[in-house]
Amino acid sequence: MVTPHSHDTADKVDPAMEASREGMRALWISLAGLGVTAALQALIVVFSGSVALLGDTLHNVADALTAIPLGFAFWFGRRAATRAYTYGFGRAEDLAGIVIVLVIAASSVAAAWFAVERLLNPREMTHLPWVFAAGVIGFLGNEIVARYRITVGRRIGSAALVADGLHARTDGFTSLAVVLAAGGAWLGWGWADPVVGLAITVAIAFVLKDAAREVYHRLMDRVEPSLVDQAEQTLRGVPGVHGVSGLRLRWIGHRLHAEAAIVVDARLSLLDAHEIAADAEHQLTHGVPRLTSATVHVDPDSHPGESHHTDLSHDRRDRLADTPH
Repeated sequence: MVTPHSHDTADKVDPAMEASREGMRALWISLAGLGVTAALQALIVVFSGSVALLGDTLHNVADALTAIPLGFAFWFGRRAATRAYTYGFGRAEDLAGIVIVLVIAASSVAAAWFAVERLLNPREMTHLPWVFAAGVIGFLGNEIVARYRITVGRRIGSAALVADGLHARTDGFTSLAVVLAAGGAWLGWGWADPVVGLAITVAIAFVLKDAAREVYHRLMDRVEPSLVDQAEQTLRGVPGVHGVSGLRLRWIGHRLHAEAAIVVDARLSLLDAHEIAADAEHQLTHGVPRLTSATVHVDPDSHPGESHHTDLSHDRRDRLADTPH
């Protein structure tokens, strides 16, 4: 009541659209950054023969390519809802998250394969200063991209973009491992390069676990309990609301949707009860971050909760059946 905010319907839609634009911008900027990083590393791989650097380059290429399914998901998610897809197409982001997890897994398998092959068939690493420089470049490029993706992903509520950022962050640390491989080769430790390559595989496996957990939570409709608490407090603060008999939140892409049941005075008129429900819906969309739509059901305080609905329906049908036509 004391905090100014707009009541224009467009203000509900525009932030969601801007979130998609911001997500797309983050994807293409990070794609360009990782593309340049991977290209520089690939050039040095050709001259040096470093399997650790090859594994890191493969991972960087895979990370850059994940922008493609994510970009498609952000674009597809902007489509308007239809009679068949009544909630719209925001779930495309979650499907893109699955593709990203599969790409991370594939890069881990490829890195392990090349590392084991090099252990069985040792080869000398050359151009060590360049390999060292490539590791540093890989770390800096990936860390910049990771910070950018994670920040934007959390701001707009995109689990897929956060997962992609975590992927890039691990790429950065695996690039530092390439520096260790170059140092080991300089000391004459021929085994250092493939062993570091295997270490990179382990690092990728850890980020795979984190990314898979993020995507799993989103697919299972998990939300932070603090968001549920915030939504419930918002509803209880609406004048005329005596209680909250039900509340559900779910992510659809990077947007939240709420379904709530509020308890009001049973003596209210239909118009008054509807007014309270409309106010509750409006306050929810302003009080909960990234919540763009809400459905509010009204229960009279004489019959609160879903448990009464079945009995009420049966009683009404019985009355209608007994009423002469």
